[in-house]
This record gives sequence, structure tokens and C-alpha cells, in this order.
Amino acid sequence: MLRVERAAQAMAAGQMVILADDPDRENEGDIVIACQFCEAEHINFMREHARGMICAPLTAKRLEELQIPMMVDDNTSTLGTAMAVSVDALKGTTTGISASDMALTIRLLADPATRPHDLQRPGHVVPLRAKEGGVLVRLGQTEGSIDLARIAGIYPAAVVCEICNADGTMARQPELREISERYDLPLVHVRDVLRYREATESGNEKRDNGALRRIERIDDASLPTRYGEFRIVGYEVPGTDEHHVALVMGEVTDHENVLCRMHSECLTGDVFHSARCDCGDQLEIALQAIAEEGRGVLLYLRQEGRGIGLINKIRAYNLQDQGMDTYDANIALGLPADKREYWMGNAMLEDLGVKSIRLMTNNPAKIIGLESFRVRISGRVPVPVKGEVGPELARYLRTKVERMDHRLDLDSIEELRSDKA
Repeated sequence: MLRVERAAQAMAAGQMVILADDPDRENEGDIVIACQFCEAEHINFMREHARGMICAPLTAKRLEELQIPMMVDDNTSTLGTAMAVSVDALKGTTTGISASDMALTIRLLADPATRPHDLQRPGHVVPLRAKEGGVLVRLGQTEGSIDLARIAGIYPAAVVCEICNADGTMARQPELREISERYDLPLVHVRDVLRYREATESGNEKRDNGALRRIERIDDASLPTRYGEFRIVGYEVPGTDEHHVALVMGEVTDHENVLCRMHSECLTGDVFHSARCDCGDQLEIALQAIAEEGRGVLLYLRQEGRGIGLINKIRAYNLQDQGMDTYDANIALGLPADKREYWMGNAMLEDLGVKSIRLMTNNPAKIIGLESFRVRISGRVPVPVKGEVGPELARYLRTKVERMDHRLDLDSIEELRSDKA
């Protein structure tokens, strides 16, 4: 509590702070200052002592007010960094890259009087779109910096710069502490901000800050299956018709290294056994693996078609019939290649009291998605390809590897081809 209050007081006074990630996560830190107080000297300090990319976290509302779109429609970056189109101040700057030019642009972003026509695009300041709900929804520095500004009672817009060592490597906890002490910059962790908000805000205050994406346990019951007896736990997202379930075997509360599969709903694969995907096979493999261990959790998230919904998925299938792969079909429909969110999986695991998990997945984005919140992942368990692989599935798996960075051995998949000559 005290660390957060000191950091917030420093930000309110126009001073820089260090906002660090967790030691067991990315283990990195950013220098942060409120946009409204940013001057050339702060930009120069960041360039000299932090050496990373300088960005400006803003709320979604502010980006919409300034009509600043996202940098890309389909974000395929490993961490899903929510970068918007870069901007410069239209007046009062030269090339836009100098410290004074950047500081002016940054201050304009936090000035309520600034209008879209006051900014030119592209520029040299890259805004970042913070998730609504802040660290309650995503445990990142983008959200943490906005939350710190709110706690400080100032305009919710910040400047962040990743801290790198002189040799080009990322600064870790020891270096962050040394920089904090040398330059008298308060050091606070994103998780500290989370704890502060959870301890000090009422439910209404959290909703006012955009934290609508909370999950609520509704009920649970026994569920006998061919794999053994599970407990099925039903969850709802308050204020929506969105619901998800967890299948739990054995005692998982307060346990470490619990085997876990986060499975996205696939009606065509899970129920109709479509040959276009391996979803049904992955579901069966996960349930069998959990049963063999006698303990584990399967999170069944209602995110049909990687989040685009069943009807859009059928539309995408039609485009695949015409020669597109699953990735390009989504894009052709004006949809993201992968629209899934993982915050609800984290919330369900927290509700179940799971301490850490071994995540069954071939998809690095799921690991990143969960690590962006609060769950600790102690390891990844690969999900093997089951049985023979037909031509449709082979094409789908190749797209997963080549377009979505899934961890699969294409050579071994070729060996399983049912149509192999």
C-alpha cells in the first residue's frame, strides 16, 4: 500500500517512477511519468538511462476522442501489444523526434482541449491502448501506469519507457533497484497496484473504472464421464449472457503445478468431430491426461471459432472451401485471426484456488494471455496430434504453425497423413 501511495504522490508531483513487472513473469521495468508533466528533460533521461521504446499509454476513450486508430487491425505481435498509430503535434514541432517535440506531443495527448486535427499521423509518439478495467483485467505496465495516474488524481495518461542495460539486455530486479536508488525514483510493482485497487475500491468504483469483465460462480455439480467423475462449475460474466464452465477432478485448492487445459469451444470439432480441426482430439486428450493424474482442471471457454462466433466460423469455412486458409479467411471477413480473451480463465482458476498450473497447449499466445493476468504458469505440456491426419487437418495444422506460431513438429504431422502416398 505504501509503495503505491508513494509512487502516486510522485506522479502527482510531476516526478518519474519505476513500474516493474513481477520477478516470476517478464521481470522488467519501465520509467513512468504522467503525460501532463512530461518535459524534454524527462525524454532525454529516458533515452539516456532507460534506452527502451518511449510510448504513451492512453485509455480507449481518449484514443477514440482523438480519432487515433490502432496500428494494425490484426495484431500478431507475440505479446499482443496494443499499439496505436504514431502521432506528432501539428504545431510547435519541427521533425517531431527531438526531446522537446516529443514532450510537446505527449502533453497534448493529456490536454482535454486537444482535438484530432491538432495531431498529425504518423509521428514519433506511439500511444498504447490500455484495457478498460486496468490491472483488474490485465496485469501489465500499460494498465498499471494509467491506474497509478488515476490513484494520483491526475489525468489518466502516461509515458513509459522500458529500462535496458548498457549492453542491450533488459534490466531485471537488481538493476531496477539500483536505478531506483541512484536517481531516487520510487519503485513499485504492477501487482502492488492490483493489490491496492482490490483493497481500496468498492465494487461500484471498480465498475466506474471500466472493470466490468468480472466472473461470478453460479453453481456446481458432479459430472460422471467416460474419463471418471469431474465436478462441473458454472460461471457467468455479470451483466452479460456470457458463460463458461470448469471441469475439476480431485482437490485443486491451494495446489501447485495443477494440470490445466484451457479449451475454447468448438461445436464442429468437439461435438460433430469435424476433420477440419483437431479441437475434439485435444479435448479428449486433455480429459484423459487429467484423469490419469487424478487431479486437474479443464476450462471450457465459450469462444467459438477463436472468438468470432459460430456463424462467422461457417462463413470462414466457406472461404476455406474456396482456397483460403483459416487465418486469411478471418481477415477477409474483416475479423481478427484470433479474437479470444483469456482473463476469464485466470479468474476461474483464482476462484478455484489454484496456485500454479502446468498448461496443456501448443499455443504460446495462451501462455502469454494468462501470464498477462495473475495466474502463475509453472510449465507447458504439449498436446500431441492424435491418430491419422487427413488433408484438411494437415492444412489446418500447418497454418497453425506457420501463421500462428504454434509449437508443432510439421515433419511428424506429415508422417501421420492418412492420404500419404
